[in-house]
Amino acid sequence: MLNVKVKELLNDQVNKEMYSAYLYLDFSGFMGDKGLGGFAAWYKKQAEEEMEHAFKIYDYIHANGEKVELLAIAKPSIALNDELQVLKEGLKHEQYVTGLINNIYAVAMNEKDYRTMQFMDWFIKEQCEEEENAEELISKFEKYGKDPAALFELDKSLGKRD
Repeated sequence: MLNVKVKELLNDQVNKEMYSAYLYLDFSGFMGDKGLGGFAAWYKKQAEEEMEHAFKIYDYIHANGEKVELLAIAKPSIALNDELQVLKEGLKHEQYVTGLINNIYAVAMNEKDYRTMQFMDWFIKEQCEEEENAEELISKFEKYGKDPAALFELDKSLGKRD
């Protein structure tokens, strides 16, 4: 049985992960509309990963004898103007999610919920990777985005993401 505070935060995180998927689908559509199919595919894959994260937390809540309350998923509200802005918004969002994950861990620690702390270790490592990937995308786009041939190659390489 989960601590009430921890369960509420985990339940909310299921919603936040699903929102992340919506956001990345929005990014995918924007990049596709700009003719960057590789970027679009990369963000679509990112959306799939966010849903996997939501299911992982969903399953954890159920495995601990609790029910998940499904909440409304907000519509992404970021007005997208250009490709670099999308990448920077992606990093900003990942930093926000890192804060949410860290908060769940901190509350679990405060409540001596060691099982949840151990479960959240995976998410902490994942968020480190997510932020690094977002920073790398920004760096590459800033270096190569103005050169059509280099941008073409970057886009093509992003489209090969597993």
